[in-house]
Amino acid sequence: MLGVWLLLWGSVALGGRADTAFLRRAHDSSGHCTYSFTVASPVEAACPEAAGGVPELRAELAALAARLSRLESRERGVGGSGPRGAEPGGARDPQQVAAAARLETAYGELLRAKSRLEEEKGRLEREKEELGRRLESSAQEITRLRAARCPPGREGSGRDTLRAPAKAPRWEPQPLSYQELQSERTEVPVARLLEETALGRPGKEDSGCGQLVWVGEPVVFGRADSIAGKYGVWMKDPEPVPPFTRDNTWRVDTVGTEVRQLFQYEEAEQLARGYPAKVHILPRPLESTGAVVYRGGLFFQPRHSRSVVRYDLRSESITAEKEIPGAGYHGQYPYSWGGYTDIDLAVDETGLWVVYSTEKARGAIVLSKLDPETLEIRRTWETNIRKRGVANSFLICGTLYTVSSYSAPNATVNFAYDTATGTSRALSIPFENRFRYLSMLDYNPAERQLFAWDSFNMVTYPVRLSRA
Repeated sequence: MLGVWLLLWGSVALGGRADTAFLRRAHDSSGHCTYSFTVASPVEAACPEAAGGVPELRAELAALAARLSRLESRERGVGGSGPRGAEPGGARDPQQVAAAARLETAYGELLRAKSRLEEEKGRLEREKEELGRRLESSAQEITRLRAARCPPGREGSGRDTLRAPAKAPRWEPQPLSYQELQSERTEVPVARLLEETALGRPGKEDSGCGQLVWVGEPVVFGRADSIAGKYGVWMKDPEPVPPFTRDNTWRVDTVGTEVRQLFQYEEAEQLARGYPAKVHILPRPLESTGAVVYRGGLFFQPRHSRSVVRYDLRSESITAEKEIPGAGYHGQYPYSWGGYTDIDLAVDETGLWVVYSTEKARGAIVLSKLDPETLEIRRTWETNIRKRGVANSFLICGTLYTVSSYSAPNATVNFAYDTATGTSRALSIPFENRFRYLSMLDYNPAERQLFAWDSFNMVTYPVRLSRA
């Protein structure tokens, strides 16, 4: 078709003498396809110009050659015949097609992954900003609470004097630009602690009652070494009966569904080493951390019941059992940390108590005085303190005290309910949760100390009461 077009063009240019024009197609020395034609002059036998050729005809030929070159390039681009013999019809290698598809798929996945990473980066940046604000707020709260603490100068002489035991180094907040929680533990012989604190010399303290005005820093006496001891209860009998003494210590690890082991220690040093003198197997499994030891008996709430039982430590048998009317149990009215702490027993200078709630009280704390031998209820008080709104409670001299948080490092003793007057009042006595998970808290009137279980650690808190 291209040759025909050239012949026609030659006919027009030379006055219809198409038979005198000859087209030639061949490769040149570089392998490119070239077209050439010759036309015999109808009037000249020889070319008069030495350069050869008519200038107008040479311009026409140059333009034609350029157009032919473009046509050749277009043919090669669409897979037509060319100088290298490309495949006709534009067929492509199937492997190349598959490889191109895989590359497109991988590229799409990379774009989607990039989008997800950008979203995650934005979320982390927002969390970082929120954490910074919380750290700043916590630092301000720590500064405020430390300023409000009872100053050391108030630990004067007289009945309010308590010699401070050896202290482990306290955690100090770092600058907000870099803050790391630090914890150190100093090993101190238990005998020294007993000598230096009221725990080892209860007879020297005035046993008169008063109102709580100060709680000291916690002192660690032992640590549970298994997961069963994350929560627990440890106790001393403020009024022991022979053969037991005030040196005997009792412990229960309360993580599990069948809690029956009661560990008996002859002295505090034995507890610190973790070697019990005897293990009692309770006839019924115990629920949560509300147990106490008093007048030779372990008082506890059996699992899945609203009852309280007395387990005699000498005969190793249950000698009394009483249901607490309407008391919530197994997660109905626990403290804020949970743990099925619906029924909590306590001891103070006046005797044995049980702390609980009922449907009638609508979740408010109900307080009952119990007979330690028969477990009969002698008298009941209904408070206006929400049980789920506090972390734990204890009694001193007939007054119920509650703690605001089980995990905040700087909590407070926040409420008091006086059974003598039937009234409650708000408090703000600093209380330190050093290990951030307070699961048990009881007062021992003979030791004038709070006993607590704080995330595997058995600790005590010295207290100070005002004059009655």
